Amino acid sequence: MIAGLLPWPVKSRLGVLDPEDVEAAIRSQNIHFPEPALICLENTHNRHGGTIITPDQIKAIREVAQAHSLKLYLDGARIFNAAVALRVDVKEFTQHVDNLMFCLSKALCCPVGSLLVGTREFIERARKLRKVLGGGMRQAGIIAAPGIVALEKMVDRLEEDHRNARRLAEGIAKIRGIQIDLSSVQTNIVCFDISRLGASDEVFLSKLKQKGILALTMAENKVRMVTHRGIEKEHVEKSIAAIESISSELQLELK
Repeated sequence: MIAGLLPWPVKSRLGVLDPEDVEAAIRSQNIHFPEPALICLENTHNRHGGTIITPDQIKAIREVAQAHSLKLYLDGARIFNAAVALRVDVKEFTQHVDNLMFCLSKALCCPVGSLLVGTREFIERARKLRKVLGGGMRQAGIIAAPGIVALEKMVDRLEEDHRNARRLAEGIAKIRGIQIDLSSVQTNIVCFDISRLGASDEVFLSKLKQKGILALTMAENKVRMVTHRGIEKEHVEKSIAAIESISSELQLELK
């Protein structure tokens, strides 16, 4: 509403758009329809469980955007997770987009903060629009300081989060009553399906919380867990054991 935009969703496979599908979704000039202006990507893709869109896949979408004079924006909330997972410089991803955002919080461990990146002209316009919307902070150095630490000290350690997520996913995959797509566990997010347990999301999450473990639901019967700084191997093992115990308990109640 604020931006005056009409979203036009395109189907993806694990968050990756097919350039042909994007091309087909771009309407030609027609007085009856809004004019396309922008293509948006998210990397890593939250709803698909932290899956990665590779630099080559972004480049392919970029070529479609250029062919139709469209801008390409990247929601790079977890872009450093993608870079670390593929062992490439983050610039391999960002070189193909016009502008992007990435989070200093989440896996980079800051208490708060995100950065908007683009051309000088783009950033000047963004500052103006932020002010129009009531945004802005004074004495923001207290936020900038941990942001510098995040970029200098916290990127390489993301690999540890990825290892813990993989261990968590592989442990969950062995639990009867739980369904998980291991191919989607590419970074630090683990999503799994509990529909076979016959319990509501609220009941499952409540039982997890009683065991000192917090999680969220992404959709009905779909639970999301995230590994981050402070989560160690023993926490992963505790979580696997807790989920296995809860699963067994719920399945007994079904009988």
